[in-house]
Amino acid sequence: MKKNREFFTKIHLIISVMIVVPAAVLYAFFPNWQFDLFPKTMNEYSFYKSIMGLYLGFSVVWILGVFKASMLKTALVTNIVFMLGLGFGRLLSVVIDGTPAFVYTFGMIAEMGLGCYGIWVIKTFKIQ
Repeated sequence: MKKNREFFTKIHLIISVMIVVPAAVLYAFFPNWQFDLFPKTMNEYSFYKSIMGLYLGFSVVWILGVFKASMLKTALVTNIVFMLGLGFGRLLSVVIDGTPAFVYTFGMIAEMGLGCYGIWVIKTFKIQ
């Protein structure tokens, strides 16, 4: 039973890291590869590198939550805020700007799903 609990409380953190780390590197160093982003100024390059740092920083918190019980709640809460923040931001963009490319629409759905899953984990397993 303990193995099942650990799996269900941490799997979305692992999935998040597996998605967010490559996305961070792509945003920072290859923004035009899959995202149709074409930075032209130093400020834009700096912006994408700062997004990378933010993504990698949160990923470190999530990894700590996977391996250190004392960090699990922090990892869960930051994952919920991160994912729902991105998801609702993308949803706002859909409402205001229209439907984006598939990768962004899929990202929005995945972010909302991961954020809601984190809420479910905290409530179901009564994480303190």
